[in-house]
Amino acid sequence: MAGTLAAAAGLVMPPLAYAGSLPRPGESLDFRKMPAFSTDEKLTPYDDVTSYNNFYEFGTDKGDPARYADAMKTAPWNVKVEGACDRPGNYALEDLLKPHDYQERIYRHRCVEAWSMVVPWIGIPLADMLKRFQPTSQANYVYFETLNDPEQMRGQRSAFSTIDWPYQEGLRMDEAMNELSFMAVGLYGKTLPNQNGAPLRLVVPWKYGFKSIKSIVRIRFQEAMPPTTWSRLAPNEYGFYANVNPDVDHPRWSQKRERRLPSALFSANWIDTRLFNGYEQQVAGLYKGMDLRRYF
Repeated sequence: MAGTLAAAAGLVMPPLAYAGSLPRPGESLDFRKMPAFSTDEKLTPYDDVTSYNNFYEFGTDKGDPARYADAMKTAPWNVKVEGACDRPGNYALEDLLKPHDYQERIYRHRCVEAWSMVVPWIGIPLADMLKRFQPTSQANYVYFETLNDPEQMRGQRSAFSTIDWPYQEGLRMDEAMNELSFMAVGLYGKTLPNQNGAPLRLVVPWKYGFKSIKSIVRIRFQEAMPPTTWSRLAPNEYGFYANVNPDVDHPRWSQKRERRLPSALFSANWIDTRLFNGYEQQVAGLYKGMDLRRYF
């Protein structure tokens, strides 16, 4: 493994309680429940959360990630931090995580395809991680990148893929520093399964699910708005912001309602969609004065 975060980037951190090294896949995590960042809505069963996924690096069928993601090796795992920050470096995952206590946050997860889940994520606030790299005044945005390894990720070597790998996402800095933004390392009290974005994925619950990038290997602070995979591929369908908004339909379907999983039938369990996925109180101020139909 690479050296400690302090050795890699010259950080001097005060002593903190931490969960220790990241356990092996499927092992239990120590965490604190966070009622203020949770919902009492019924949880989506573990089997559904881990078997119904979009992770095109392993295929386009919802079951492909669960079938094929075991081919991805998640240890050792490094994340490269670069750009407009005072402490860039190539950090071992354990060194990114161990100064922090893990939290459990139960968030609604809304896919742009009009289905949704309720997931008990385990992780740390994104802001807590990003602050340690000391972003400069030029850091208006933060860019994220997924692992690009066709040998491990069969979807990346598919002749039918239209995606220009690696998968790319980004947030405005004030979005990234919002209290809801979360870096997940687990769900249902255990480390993330590969199909859910192991070992490190973003969770931004007021946005459509494709913004919550999986299996992160690069974080870059930058002045200009970064390219994102879906806004480049179909800019008329998938905007940079991708805030959940029932009043702005996808060009090919309505966003006014969503199918809450589990659902044995496609026609079952439909509920009304809420602006910002129900997190309006926490995030609406980020977009004051913006036309949310134009900046979709």
